[in-house]
Amino acid sequence: MLPDQSGTPVAAADDTRLVAVVVTWNRRELLAESLAAVRGQQHAPAVLVVVDNASDDGSADDLAALRHTPGPDLDVVRLAANTGGAGGFAAGIQRALTHRPDLVWLLDDDTVPEPGAAGALVAAWQQYAARHGERPRAVASRVVWIDGRDHPMNTPRPKPGAGARERARAAAVDCVPIRSASFVSVAFDAEAVRERGLPLADYFLWNDDFEYSTRLIRGGVGLYCPASVAVHKTRTFGSTDADPGDRFFYEVRNKIWMFSRSRSLGPAEKVAYGGATLRRWARTLARSSDRPRLLRAAARGIRAGVRAPRPTPAVLAEAGWAPHLDAVPAGQDGVPFSLLISTYGGDRADFLRQAFVSSVQEQTRRPAEVVLVQDGPVDAELAAEIEHLVATSPVPVQHVVCPENRGLGPALDRGLAAASHEVVARMDADDISVPERFARQLPVIEAGADIVGSGLWEFTVDPDRPGDVVGRRTPSVDPGEIRRVIGFRDPFNHPTVVYRRSAVLAAGGYTHLALMEDYLLFARMVAAGAVPANLAEPLVYYRVGDGAYARRGGARLLRSELALQRRFRQLGITTRRQYLRNVVVRGGYRLVPEHVRKVAYRALLANRSGAAGSGHPRG
Repeated sequence: MLPDQSGTPVAAADDTRLVAVVVTWNRRELLAESLAAVRGQQHAPAVLVVVDNASDDGSADDLAALRHTPGPDLDVVRLAANTGGAGGFAAGIQRALTHRPDLVWLLDDDTVPEPGAAGALVAAWQQYAARHGERPRAVASRVVWIDGRDHPMNTPRPKPGAGARERARAAAVDCVPIRSASFVSVAFDAEAVRERGLPLADYFLWNDDFEYSTRLIRGGVGLYCPASVAVHKTRTFGSTDADPGDRFFYEVRNKIWMFSRSRSLGPAEKVAYGGATLRRWARTLARSSDRPRLLRAAARGIRAGVRAPRPTPAVLAEAGWAPHLDAVPAGQDGVPFSLLISTYGGDRADFLRQAFVSSVQEQTRRPAEVVLVQDGPVDAELAAEIEHLVATSPVPVQHVVCPENRGLGPALDRGLAAASHEVVARMDADDISVPERFARQLPVIEAGADIVGSGLWEFTVDPDRPGDVVGRRTPSVDPGEIRRVIGFRDPFNHPTVVYRRSAVLAAGGYTHLALMEDYLLFARMVAAGAVPANLAEPLVYYRVGDGAYARRGGARLLRSELALQRRFRQLGITTRRQYLRNVVVRGGYRLVPEHVRKVAYRALLANRSGAAGSGHPRG
């Protein structure tokens, strides 16, 4: 494994996990040819995701039969309505993330890649990272027509303004730097996808790939790889400025959306690309055989471009799409689930024992397994306690050891990868679950929620000792309220959540962001369409030590807060006004003195009516 400059491992070429995504609509014969070529790659995809955009030509029957043939795992997503290439690839990429890819390879259903196409993309991606310490965010194939000529519809131009050093670095792996790519055959770095989000489904067709590829590549590296060849079997040889008829509506509307609302291009780029677009429109109009029709389509596009595109989850929900797996298999005792705990060298052995026993042995509904992640080296006492818990647990324990301490987010990602079940419950290594916790939360997941949290009690030393329970946090329980507030505050208490693993992975999983990885994940899950829920009753005792309020402030937390707000803005979770509000209010909170932070926290988050003597069950 080779690290990039951020420390993220890069798999060797033969180990790179490639997940292919093909979107189809009523191209049965071409789809069969395309899938045969994808499944016959020398570097075979680990999984082939096929998004069927409500085809009615028999494609669904062919896909059902294909499941029983040798080859890469086939994951078919059947949408109830045609969402176009934009919606299809948004759903496909989201499903691909649940398969834990290193690279996501996108192809149209009329694209036939040559046998070495995938391997060349993977090799260019891996070799560039090995040579230059930076992972390319996109690697695009050479796309040709059926007669071998470069296809003008899908041939990316060299990156405008690329310097000599940038060109030389690309040339070292036999590539050319680019700024955009089409979805006909392009591999996207999965980490870039997790960072920048999904295509905008409301684009339907035209410019969805331009907007998305420029959004992913911005600030990073995009490569054109001539060694990777794919045949695009369009009916005619030509570019997209051929007479489009009524479809010119999408070209105009989507370009207005892109230049006015998208963060995929910088200001200077918008001027340059905007000028090129106007010239292209003029050529299209001049060559059109029906100019009045084209002008009417343009007028409709201008009117539609004034309003903002609908959120991608809303578009996909209309087509029956959900970001999690279609079903959770239930046994006689309900859905089996994994318990995920992460511990590190700073944890106390006795606290870990309390957390483990209260969440396993003392539960009225026990987990089917425990995934215990050891994040880096631990002292002898904690190591002995881990060994004892593994040996005496009444349910199987997967002990996942990270050689180095990487932080909570990466540790939980390792744990999710090891979990055997779709439903996963979180638990911190120093908290205590009430005995009915999972018996109360699992039915909410079984009823259709993707994530469910609960209230919690805050305690200092012993929750059974009067006076040690110092507060109560009661979360928002209305799903609409959760969606409304998540751009300003975290509506979930992380140590209390139970979620579907596929919904977590579809949102990109955890990332390393000090004390913010959970909030970023939950916001992305809800923004991606996950169904949220909370129970008001406290089901976890949350330990607040002497440093609890100090950890919520200071320069380190301010940096994490600002990074979080930048991500929210990039992902479209917040508007510009909300971003500024959050920077001022939430950023300011990180800078005030600790005693002021404590008072503010108690007034705003911790419900004092829940303190000892006011109804907590162990007082």
